[in-house]
Amino acid sequence: MSTLLYSLGRWSYRHPWRVLLGWLLILTAVGGAAAGLNKGFDNAFSIPGTESQEGLQQLQRTFPQVSGTSAQFIVVAADGDKVTDQAYVDAIDDAIAQMEDVQGVSSVTSPFDEMVTGMVAEGDTAAIVRLQFDGTMTDVTDEDKEAMHAVVDDLRAELPDGSETALGGELFATELPTISITEAVGVIVALIVLIIVFRSFVLAGLPLGIALIGVGIALLGLVASTQWATVSATTPMLALMLGLAVGIDYSLFIAARHQDQVRDGVELEESAGRATGTAGSAVVFAGVTVLIALIGLGFANVPFLTTMGIAAAIAVAVAVLIAITLTPAMLGFVKGRVLGWKRRPRTRKKAPAEPKKGFATRWVGMITRHPVVTTIAVVLTLGVLAIPVGSLGLSLPNAGVLPKDNEARIGYDLTSEHFGAGFNGPLVLTGTIVTSEDPLGLMDDLKTEVEKLPGVEKVAISTPNETADTGFVQIVPTTGPSDPATNDLVRELRSHHDEWLDEFGIDLKVTGATAVGIDISDRLGAALIPFGIFVVGLSFILLMVVFRSIWVPLKAALSYLLSILAAFGIVSAVFSWGWGADLLHVARTGPIIAFMPIVVMGVLFGLAMDYEVFLVSRMREDFVHAARKKGATREIAIESVRSGFSASARVVTAAAVIMFAVFAAFVPEGDSNLKPIALALATGIAIDAFLVRMTLVPAIMTLLGEKAWWMPKWLDRILPSLDIEGEAVERERTLADWPEPGSTAIIAADDLAVAAGDVVLASGVTLRAEPGEAMVITAADPRAARAVGLAIAARVSPQQGLLRVAGHLLPGRAPWVRAHVGVALLDGSEPPARALRDALRGGTRLVVVDGVAELDSAERDQLAALLRDARAGLAPEPLTVVLTGSDPLPSAQLLADAGWEAAQRIDLAPASATTEVHA
Repeated sequence: MSTLLYSLGRWSYRHPWRVLLGWLLILTAVGGAAAGLNKGFDNAFSIPGTESQEGLQQLQRTFPQVSGTSAQFIVVAADGDKVTDQAYVDAIDDAIAQMEDVQGVSSVTSPFDEMVTGMVAEGDTAAIVRLQFDGTMTDVTDEDKEAMHAVVDDLRAELPDGSETALGGELFATELPTISITEAVGVIVALIVLIIVFRSFVLAGLPLGIALIGVGIALLGLVASTQWATVSATTPMLALMLGLAVGIDYSLFIAARHQDQVRDGVELEESAGRATGTAGSAVVFAGVTVLIALIGLGFANVPFLTTMGIAAAIAVAVAVLIAITLTPAMLGFVKGRVLGWKRRPRTRKKAPAEPKKGFATRWVGMITRHPVVTTIAVVLTLGVLAIPVGSLGLSLPNAGVLPKDNEARIGYDLTSEHFGAGFNGPLVLTGTIVTSEDPLGLMDDLKTEVEKLPGVEKVAISTPNETADTGFVQIVPTTGPSDPATNDLVRELRSHHDEWLDEFGIDLKVTGATAVGIDISDRLGAALIPFGIFVVGLSFILLMVVFRSIWVPLKAALSYLLSILAAFGIVSAVFSWGWGADLLHVARTGPIIAFMPIVVMGVLFGLAMDYEVFLVSRMREDFVHAARKKGATREIAIESVRSGFSASARVVTAAAVIMFAVFAAFVPEGDSNLKPIALALATGIAIDAFLVRMTLVPAIMTLLGEKAWWMPKWLDRILPSLDIEGEAVERERTLADWPEPGSTAIIAADDLAVAAGDVVLASGVTLRAEPGEAMVITAADPRAARAVGLAIAARVSPQQGLLRVAGHLLPGRAPWVRAHVGVALLDGSEPPARALRDALRGGTRLVVVDGVAELDSAERDQLAALLRDARAGLAPEPLTVVLTGSDPLPSAQLLADAGWEAAQRIDLAPASATTEVHA
């Protein structure tokens, strides 16, 4: 991967206009699609397969009058007045008549109707008018909402002085999140941090601009997707928050590596390629971890949450793609200005005895000197921060969490004050009563039974539908929709299902907006543990692949759990205990939005792995290089912790501060649903980056010493190898002049060893082949010759040594070699002529053929004809052929028949010896 990204980085640097215009065209196209396909966002939460959703679907089929969304407005009489006074009654009746004319309103329930009870408060201090709609809240247009507000405004003007009115209910329980000036503060902080890091205004604006283009593409694509998918209004805000944060950071990592290399004297284009191949590889890995975690939100099997995870994953994917392509392209525009401002030399009377150590060096030095104390201190601190987790409550949003000056919130509070908190979240019982001979009596009996249950304030409605085949019972709890006691009432109602089925013959379902919220919260709560196992298990496997270690992934997974628990503890302290609630403009303490924990777990996992990779990979790199020269000792391991930390701390610190600023900016004035998510991510990033990754991690790495990099050999063999730190790019740079400066060899190998499992088949293989030559490789063990041929064709990886094919160094360039070098294995699985014809397909200039000795003369004649035709068809390009087997004579004869005057012959000696090369 690193070599591919290296080439991509150099190409993007050379063609900046192409890359920039390409992304701008994508932005324009997606913007046009968004303008033409936008259907709007839908805040109606549903969850298939739950009892509440099945109940709603049943009502939609048999009792549509009560199945749509609802709204209400409340009228509170002035002090000393009664809402039943004629002045109030006349004004409310006029408002009801106007509401009935509003588009989409199917019915309006007057509090003064003789058939209705409970809509006038005790003492006649207030009255509620209920509005029922045909469809869901998405079907109600903005024009309809404005018409309702106009009616209530007119009513307010007609009522006596001192009275109050407010429009609210389910339809207005949530508000669309919007971007405010506060969110821009995070971007400004990010820009300041970038200026400090790069010491350049031009370079500082580069990651920010790149991130904004990526976020624009992701958000416009999300808007366009509303044509086919149901997307909640919170989804684009999460995508914006996450896409902006990772977009800035990913571009920062690449640009910072480029600047460091240029300051060290690396040529500009070469540096852009190296930065993309090294830091870009880590960016791709980090992005993939975030993608997997976000897509894993589907574990909860909640459609809107799955959509949210996919949308955020797309924003991250775009951020990765634009970072590894547009960043080197923009560096092509910046060119030499990437150096930034020079530091002013300090005037000193005497030169210091030794260079002054930076803060990062002093910090990691203190940690590595006192690793036990540091570890205990950090773990205890995180444990204390996690204490409030037990008080964390979950629910779906309602008007009670809206800002206090919001009209729906005012209506919510007035309803709670005059009617009781339960009036804001009524429950519904529904079921089929088609077999009943006395539907009205049945509903009265059911009402009596329900009113006996603890937690029931009253049964507001208990009635059959017009066709008397469906019963509808509206229950007013004594507690509000977010109160845990309301959850208990829902479970109590459901526990009587079998009893009431036997007594009344009704298969009752508990539903309504409040019950739907409770079911979603329960589903999400149940998904937390399996999702956590998935995330932590995934992190363990991925980090084993990256670091080739058991202890490093285990440490990373456990420390991630500490970070997430501490972040949840802080959120619970604010939203449940009320600590700092006023400072953060939290409208009401209590349960938070139900999907916060699972979203934060997924996002924070990916971001935590970002910092883990960028910090620990540098430690591993320094340890491996030093261990090769001096041995893998504890002292070398501890020194690699110090050097790796010092080299990467600056960029990681900048990235963490930027992410914290972006997330924190969404907290003070942010959407009430997004506020706890933003707070959890902001605090989680700060905790994970500074307490865990930059304090606890070096302490534990010091305690582990050289054992931190231990892995069983059998596990090391079966795990795939990922070049995250771009070792292949550095290897290519080091071996740029190998085998010789200006070499034209199409095949070059030095001290090559090839193995099958633990058995070394060939070793010490050294060879050269020019374009157009033929080569015969033989060995007493035909497996050895075949293994060398497959290594040349990049079908197997060499155990050791150097190998370059067609100018491409292996194994880093193996994908290119596999795509351009043909292989014909004449082992009888298919006719030899067909195997060779397939290997020569596509005009390959190098082909490896194994097993010629096993063919008869007629088959060899066919192969010779195919090679002659291929050689003639490629002219003036030369064709190079490598034949492998145990007997050199049939291969030599085949080459002679195909037109080669002579062939280079290589006899492979046993693996412990060197090879013989014959002219």
